[in-house]
Amino acid sequence: MYAVSVMADFVAQHYLTVPDPGPEGEIHSHHYEAELTLAGPELDEYDYLVDIEAVEGVLAEVRARYEDELLNDQPTFEGHNPSVEHFARVVWNLTVDELDTDHLSTLTVTIHEDDDAWAAYEDSV
Repeated sequence: MYAVSVMADFVAQHYLTVPDPGPEGEIHSHHYEAELTLAGPELDEYDYLVDIEAVEGVLAEVRARYEDELLNDQPTFEGHNPSVEHFARVVWNLTVDELDTDHLSTLTVTIHEDDDAWAAYEDSV
């Protein structure tokens, strides 16, 4: 199995909407790092699993949508607690919609929140 990972970082804001969130219930910023890990059993005719520039393009779109934005105000977070777990699923969906996944078997999206926490979402493509 081959795997390729590409990362990009940005700052965004959110506030948690769960009962009794403490200080996390107030608007605050996080330094996020989105890491896309793509895996598959075969390379293409050029010996690539995936075009890294295409993956960087998806991450540029993630950055353009969410950098310096309040996650709670984004349509993909409407009706959801803007947790790092949900954020990983949002980025997974965007990646699958935007990227050629012909040679891929799985996609894992890991969202690092500051330097002390992360969550991941992984599924078959």
